Amino acid sequence: MEIDPATRRNLELVRGLDGRRDGSLLAIIDRTLTGPGARLLAERLAAPLTDRSAIERRLDLVQLFVERTALREKVREALRRTPDVERALQRLSVGRGGPRDLLALRDGLDSAEALAAVLGAEPEALAPPPAPLGEIVSASSNHRPLIAALSAALTDEPPLFARDGGFIRAGYRAELDEQRTLRDDSRKTVAGLEAKYRAASAVPSLKIRHNNMIGYHIEVTATHADKLDLTALGFTRRQSMSNATRFSTAELADLETRIGRAADQALALELAIFEALVAEVMAVSSAVASAGRALAALDVAAALAELAASGNYVRPVLADEPQFTISGGRHPVVEAALLRQGGSGFVPNDCELGPDRRLWLLTGPNMAGKSTFLRQNALIAVMAQAGSFVPAKSATVGIVDRLFSRVGAADDLARGRSTFMVEMVETAAILNQATAKSLVILDEIGRGTSTFDGLSIAWATLEHLHDINKCRALFATHFHELGALKERLAALAPYTMRVKEWQNQVVFLHEVAPGAADRSYGIHVAQLAGLPAAVVGRAEEVLAALEKGEQSGAVSRLADDLPLFAAAPARPSGGVAKSQESEVEKALAGVNPDELSPKQALELLYELRRRMSKS
Repeated sequence: MEIDPATRRNLELVRGLDGRRDGSLLAIIDRTLTGPGARLLAERLAAPLTDRSAIERRLDLVQLFVERTALREKVREALRRTPDVERALQRLSVGRGGPRDLLALRDGLDSAEALAAVLGAEPEALAPPPAPLGEIVSASSNHRPLIAALSAALTDEPPLFARDGGFIRAGYRAELDEQRTLRDDSRKTVAGLEAKYRAASAVPSLKIRHNNMIGYHIEVTATHADKLDLTALGFTRRQSMSNATRFSTAELADLETRIGRAADQALALELAIFEALVAEVMAVSSAVASAGRALAALDVAAALAELAASGNYVRPVLADEPQFTISGGRHPVVEAALLRQGGSGFVPNDCELGPDRRLWLLTGPNMAGKSTFLRQNALIAVMAQAGSFVPAKSATVGIVDRLFSRVGAADDLARGRSTFMVEMVETAAILNQATAKSLVILDEIGRGTSTFDGLSIAWATLEHLHDINKCRALFATHFHELGALKERLAALAPYTMRVKEWQNQVVFLHEVAPGAADRSYGIHVAQLAGLPAAVVGRAEEVLAALEKGEQSGAVSRLADDLPLFAAAPARPSGGVAKSQESEVEKALAGVNPDELSPKQALELLYELRRRMSKS
């Protein structure tokens, strides 16, 4: 499915509008337990399939784990202990891996073998098994030789870098053990050689010493030095002193060399073994990579099954025809947010886009849920073609080749583009690229310019989508005049967001119903947002004047009333929700100023001031 950058951003597939993962679709539906699984899920959301058979294969595997809870729990428990095979193989293949990557490969392949055994333990219980399951079992098997080789060579807790050494198990290579013995037990080796020379020379006071000038040497007193058979012992005189003589032997010299080089040789041997192990892994790298992908696919399938079971999601029915029928659809991100807040549940809605009703014109007030409804249907299409169950009672999704979303906009000052220009660029991309198999959601086209310009653009866009693109589309607008197009556009279906007016207030029901709205309740929303009461009251008066007859004359009359807020007495409560009448207002209501004398008027003024101070 082709999804342009604007649509990805608007739908918040893998990143929220703030650039973070939180609040995105991926963050809400991700139940994976491994790094490869999380990456694969993100890839599938970013690039949903359009091949119906490939999508069905994914859904088959998810359905298996939905239906078999015990099997799903066993698989997920094993995956919790599975390291990242893919990353370990990548690092080793580019020469940046270390002993821990080899250990991760060993443990990951061992986990793959265990999972293959679990999945293949009772084949009759899984009959007929989904085709992807057999591929996963095959890719996860036959890795025992490599596992055994790595287990025999590696210690249980190797260092991060090969250059640190100490990662090859003792007993793996005799030569390495010898070098380590020389490196770690040099004193014992020297003491053993010293005892040997004492016995051969019959000199109990013979010592093997070391200094920085001549290194390791044999030292005997001058008295005993003259009695030694140097030829028989193989001693070579190195230094004569007044009270002692120092000798060397070829064996001692060789020991000194080996002790000095033991650490370097031990590390060199370990690095050589490491390279040999890496080469052994690279020889079967394609099989290892297949096992890593199999583990990731298994993790995603089990995770999506866990999501479906816990979130009451259903398997979508896929169709090649351009239809889109959702019963009881929900927005997964908004629903999760409502559950976290402990508020009322999400209000589900149906959506049916077919050949006869493929273009919905959605009207209704602000804050009623139009944008949420648009987005939830686009997300359901993405999830279905990514191979996931969807948040609905039932869903039939005709394959969508391209998904377009123009919901919200912001100016792009760096490129010198206003908000309206950004909106038009995104709309142009939709009208130029959408096909009959595409799904388009458009929200408030034309709102960034004058009323008549915006209405004209929205009108023409709606006609183009209907007559030229012929795609499935949800078109939300506040231009109620567009409802007149129902008579001219056969596939246009008007829908509205239901509201109830109660005690001069508006209650948003968040339900989609056939029909068209006759007003937007914008002033009510403004009052909810906290606009000053005087502004709300004056806005009502202006709206009432504009709704009377011809607009240009009404605007002229309003202009004569400037300044606006001096044109009429301020109404602190506005007209949307009438507040309780104050004591001062009650007193003024019964007063006729023409009947008051100056003294009475002054007394009334003091009385009103007194009442105000009490209230």
